[in-house]
Amino acid sequence: MAEYVYRPVVTVAKGLFAALRLRIDIQGLEHVPASGGAVVLINHVSYLDFALAGLPFWQAKRRPVRFMAKKAVFDHRIAGPLMRGMHHIPVDRQAGAGSLREGLAALRAGELVGVFPEATISPSYCLGSFKSGAARLAAHTKVPVIPVILWGSQRTFTKGHPFHLREAIGTPVTITVGRPVSHEELTDHRAGTDALHKTMAELLDTAQRTYPRPAPGKPDWWLPAHLGGSAPPPPTAE
Repeated sequence: MAEYVYRPVVTVAKGLFAALRLRIDIQGLEHVPASGGAVVLINHVSYLDFALAGLPFWQAKRRPVRFMAKKAVFDHRIAGPLMRGMHHIPVDRQAGAGSLREGLAALRAGELVGVFPEATISPSYCLGSFKSGAARLAAHTKVPVIPVILWGSQRTFTKGHPFHLREAIGTPVTITVGRPVSHEELTDHRAGTDALHKTMAELLDTAQRTYPRPAPGKPDWWLPAHLGGSAPPPPTAE
């Protein structure tokens, strides 16, 4: 199917990233499947994560990712038409069955469906608890889950911090595509979700520890407390 909306939006997004001179490093392109459905599981640290998480799949195989996003985004007068045109999937928390059916249908049709299991951005920039939707979607449709970790994008535009162009320019951003997790490992939704969380945590830890440290005297609000930064610790650590 021709991507009449998706393709130009990707072009605009890449142009924005180029204008900001983001130093994007993509790891794990060999894990991008050439065809077939898969759940793309993504951590959430910034408002740019939707655009960034789709880059590896488009760059490697020209495959679009259909993101599951809250319905409010689809109601926006500018974002809404774009989201619908790119065939993303609205999630209405008051009527979740409809979005689940749409996600299942997309996966059975061989699409990539993007899921943010934390549902929101944590100010600690550590993984929060996961909802079980990704494991359920994969198990029901017998497709793999592909973990994707984003790191560094919180320094550009994130929750609780206003956008500052000067600070955003030249920011390093790491995108890591992990080895797919088979649906056979996810038949027990609770155990499968725990396993996915562990896999994502390991990938995130590697991304965080190999990322450039802030220079002395530079802001470190974006760096987790357990790595010496001034981001607040996650609630479980308090």
